[in-house]
Amino acid sequence: MNKVILMGRLTRDVEMRQTPNGISLARFAIAVNRRFTGKDSQQQADFINCVAWRQTGEFIARYFQKGSMIALVGSIQSRSWDGQDGKKQYATEVVVDEAYFTGSKSDSAAQGGGYQNQTFNQGGFNAPQAQPDAQPDFGDDFDMDGFSDLDGSEDDLPF
Repeated sequence: MNKVILMGRLTRDVEMRQTPNGISLARFAIAVNRRFTGKDSQQQADFINCVAWRQTGEFIARYFQKGSMIALVGSIQSRSWDGQDGKKQYATEVVVDEAYFTGSKSDSAAQGGGYQNQTFNQGGFNAPQAQPDAQPDFGDDFDMDGFSDLDGSEDDLPF
């Protein structure tokens, strides 16, 4: 199985291209923080090259820019070619299947993103998720302290 899930910040603006057949291609890199190791506690990051095709690439190019926090789902792909000097060249990158907005609303608003809490994959946009500060309506019997009033009797419990 080849599946990658990453969350990080774009290290540069997305580079958008089209193939000769007119297929959209977005290239970018993200910085992903490593877990703390040892006593030095200095944060380290890995810089990971990514590529996204078609609508996914167009979505990323449109709504993300350098410094934007992004979550990705995809797979690792390695490729090789002969360089101009005749030496074999290699590249390993993440082929992005899904892209998600992450971070706080203020981060997204400061960067001009207007579609917080939405996702995009090859199928299109998903509906926005419930906002964390919004209280769901569970009906009149629900106690907002986190407990519902069943009938006041604990003797009927099966345990």
